[in-house]
Amino acid sequence: MNKILQALFIIAGSWPKIELMKSYLSLVKFAHTVFALPFALLGFFLATLESGQGLSLRLFALVVLCMVFARSAAMGFNRYLDRDIDGQNPRTAQREIPSGVISPRSALFFVLANSLAFMITTYFINDICFYLSPLALLIVLGYSYTKRFTALCHFVLGLGLSLAPIGAYLAVVGHFAIIPLLYSLAVLLWVSGFDIIYALQDDAFDRSLSLHSIPARLGRRGALRLSAVLHLVSALAILTASYWQQQQYPAFGWLHWLAAAIFIGLLFYQHTLVRPNDLSRVNLAFFTTNGVASLIFGALVILDIFF
Repeated sequence: MNKILQALFIIAGSWPKIELMKSYLSLVKFAHTVFALPFALLGFFLATLESGQGLSLRLFALVVLCMVFARSAAMGFNRYLDRDIDGQNPRTAQREIPSGVISPRSALFFVLANSLAFMITTYFINDICFYLSPLALLIVLGYSYTKRFTALCHFVLGLGLSLAPIGAYLAVVGHFAIIPLLYSLAVLLWVSGFDIIYALQDDAFDRSLSLHSIPARLGRRGALRLSAVLHLVSALAILTASYWQQQQYPAFGWLHWLAAAIFIGLLFYQHTLVRPNDLSRVNLAFFTTNGVASLIFGALVILDIFF
């Protein structure tokens, strides 16, 4: 009986910590890591293949930690900086900071802690990653300011996520290369395009507060057209990367071509889900479709690398 009571007290005492952890995971939308992480892993394993040194679990863990710390800092800072804006928007008013679940001061401390952890982690990778870490933080944190003065904010977000494949590649070999750069270009255009779709939900709100976005500037129809063009160029970048991969590594089989076909198919499938006068399936287009596309693409290409 005493052991049961002790266990209950332990569970009860840890419950607030679990709830707080869930709040911070929600603050940074941790599930959205599925967008860039597969491309980071792809860059890592491509570099491992090139180096011929075998898989380093230590380096793998450091790369994953860098992704988690950088993304947590970026999302936390976005929520901190936009707390007043989010509080005025009915769609976002229940987010953690406007609703009082997490205080602005705690959120800012969270951002600083993750930023510092990111830089420390890059120090243990190699010199080039460490020296470039302040620039990476400037990009991913600076995105949060951009909608206050430019409709190109979506491209800055895309640029931030595009650092994943090239950053992971640099972590292993310490130099740039064409294939990871092409994947970075694909990610930049892909993310910019689907962020434009996501921003359709707030076009009227953005205009009312003089905030900048492509939908607020071009209207819903124009924004969807631009998003489709960006995704077309992203698809071309993916195909070009696959071609270069085949030329450089003839042992690559059919899996990376299958991966490219599925990714591109899902890229354009999301455009069948959203209409200028029907945004009911934006979340399906934004999170589900793009998340599945990234996971499948990364998994198949990495399998091709190994088998």
